[in-house]
Amino acid sequence: MKKLMFLALALCGMNLVAQESSFGIKGGLNYGATGDYENLSEVVDDASQIEEGKERTGYHLGFFGKIGIAGIFLQPELLYTRLTTEYPAFDYVVQKIDAPVLLGVNVLGPLNIKAGPSFQYILSNELEDTNLEIGDVEEEITVGYQLGVGVNLGRLGFDARYEGAFQDNDAFGGDLAQDNGFKIDSRPSQWILSASYSF
Repeated sequence: MKKLMFLALALCGMNLVAQESSFGIKGGLNYGATGDYENLSEVVDDASQIEEGKERTGYHLGFFGKIGIAGIFLQPELLYTRLTTEYPAFDYVVQKIDAPVLLGVNVLGPLNIKAGPSFQYILSNELEDTNLEIGDVEEEITVGYQLGVGVNLGRLGFDARYEGAFQDNDAFGGDLAQDNGFKIDSRPSQWILSASYSF
């Protein structure tokens, strides 16, 4: 009898988890910039020239999963992201795979909050509107963080998040022989607005 009760409770627990599990597609806009541009050839008072990039709008699209129980959920995602940053001499374009793994809590009705690490894998980084070239980033995979709020309306979901970096991930470019060497931190700080649909 005890075994039968244990089996019934286990099945009920599995059913509860299944009821709160889903997966789907998502996409949206990113607004932000990669890190500082540092001109390695123009040294003033023993310090190189450092400039911040100008924010531009990019986009992302991909898949997500959601596993939850008792108002708490885990939401892993796999997204393709393209982001452009404007620097004085060129535009810097980063294409990457983002894999945030967020822990969330349903706080009031359809409203939730979520936060967690965001893994980034650089597919390519390129310069536009210039003859200068840039090399590969120092680390192909880095970790940042995301935090934000979401609203679920049936199968539809909407998110607003901020993503920041724990560390720099520099890429070097220019032509040192021509005295125009530089480096750019490829890790972005950005706002992310998403819409999602659960199957």
